[in-house]
Amino acid sequence: MAPSPAQAGEGRGEGISLAPEPSEPAGIVWAAVARKKVYIAYTGGTIGMEKTPEGYRPRRGFLAEQMAEMPELRDPEMPACRLHEYEPLLDSSNMTPAEWLRIASDVAGHHDAYDGFIVLHGTDTMAYTASALPFMLQGLGKPVVVTGSQIPLAAVRNDARENLITALQIASRFAIPEVCLYFGGKLLRGCRAVKVDADGLEAFASPNFPPLGEAGVEFKVNWDLVRPPPPAGVALRVQALTEARVGVLRLFPGISASVVANVLRPPLHGLVLETFGAGNAPDRDPELLAAIAEATARGVVVVATTQCLSGTARLGQYATGAALAKAGVISGYDLTPEAALAKLFYLFSIGLSPAEVRLEMPRDYHGEITVPG
Repeated sequence: MAPSPAQAGEGRGEGISLAPEPSEPAGIVWAAVARKKVYIAYTGGTIGMEKTPEGYRPRRGFLAEQMAEMPELRDPEMPACRLHEYEPLLDSSNMTPAEWLRIASDVAGHHDAYDGFIVLHGTDTMAYTASALPFMLQGLGKPVVVTGSQIPLAAVRNDARENLITALQIASRFAIPEVCLYFGGKLLRGCRAVKVDADGLEAFASPNFPPLGEAGVEFKVNWDLVRPPPPAGVALRVQALTEARVGVLRLFPGISASVVANVLRPPLHGLVLETFGAGNAPDRDPELLAAIAEATARGVVVVATTQCLSGTARLGQYATGAALAKAGVISGYDLTPEAALAKLFYLFSIGLSPAEVRLEMPRDYHGEITVPG
């Protein structure tokens, strides 16, 4: 059974209380009466790790200790913030839709009490979480900023401090009613973000859509790109992603028809197919195309995205792409693989039939896709 929003926000958030507010649940609080309020959901990741003889690892309460020593958080320009530490703290490689639901429910459970939200997250699957949350937080009217770091906050030289401070300022100062990802000076739409660097401090990019904002001497928001808030009176609602029978397959030269057929076997409902270039696949392998056609004929939704960092998968531009379309594959256009997967999760989770999912995949829900006119 999915946790209620109230349940999801309870539990392992207790710690140092610098200025607690009686009406709030236990947690680490930096408070000032007139300040905006930001809720920080700390799920785990590099940002809060402690150096040990065996290497960096998370320790309960350690991030709170580090943040308590940051004078910046007491500056009048900073919001009051509450840190809620999850139990257990997860390496982001262990994230699943169940953890996405916990995060979404946590935001919803505290939505009315805070002006903005920060999700501290490991970088490895951060783009997946940032792509899933927009589909889960239906009617979101406040900023949710997903961030983290490549180097722990406790390290002498780190990127954690800037990412955290700027994310807090964004969440409290700018009425951006979206799930965003802030990293390395850029504010990206969450469902457009991808991780592009395992070592560099500018680890994320949005190859097919401009940043929503950029940090310089001042922080500049590109307001013409920000989506409008929900209509007045629309309440925030959490949509669980319960349909887990979807997957991703990356084509490679020489991939066998049997491999593709095995991936497409029941109980699979949907597949993100990472194709070559603008949506291409081998058209001289009739067994491979037949395996795909057999699966789409029985209702598997196969969505083509591109393996390229930027660009569009539009079937039919080349004969090799037309062969996929003939086999029943649909164009994913400029969806990232992360966003395409999240969208398949969502559409099947709300009970749509395969035919309906095929119709809805190319439609824009949260700014995740650009369909050519």
